[in-house]
Amino acid sequence: MQALEQFKGQQYLSLETFRKNGEGVRTPVWFIEINGEFCFNTESSSGKVKRMHRNPVVRIAPCTMRGDLKGEFISGNARFLTAEETAMAKKSYAKKYGLTGVIFELMGRTSKKQRVFMAIKPESATP
Repeated sequence: MQALEQFKGQQYLSLETFRKNGEGVRTPVWFIEINGEFCFNTESSSGKVKRMHRNPVVRIAPCTMRGDLKGEFISGNARFLTAEETAMAKKSYAKKYGLTGVIFELMGRTSKKQRVFMAIKPESATP
């Protein structure tokens, strides 16, 4: 299976970030693909955001909503999306996740916690 092809048609990816001691922490997240990068959103105060601030190197693999792997991990680098990119990502999320995504977005708006969009550029996609 081609490294990036394994994500086609998938709803979730397992995002593995790394603690200071090098231990990996895996979290299943909804994602979209934009221009060869895998984008997702999360609370800005989450542990994964803190870990990616410290170390942008991550690993991703397709998974189920419970985090059971459906493919092989590939390495990548995380970055925060710009405001313009975030607007585009929100539209793509709505298209991919439909009513479920809209409900999730509305629930997120009622929370006082700020959300942030991140992008993962897989190593195999790096020129």
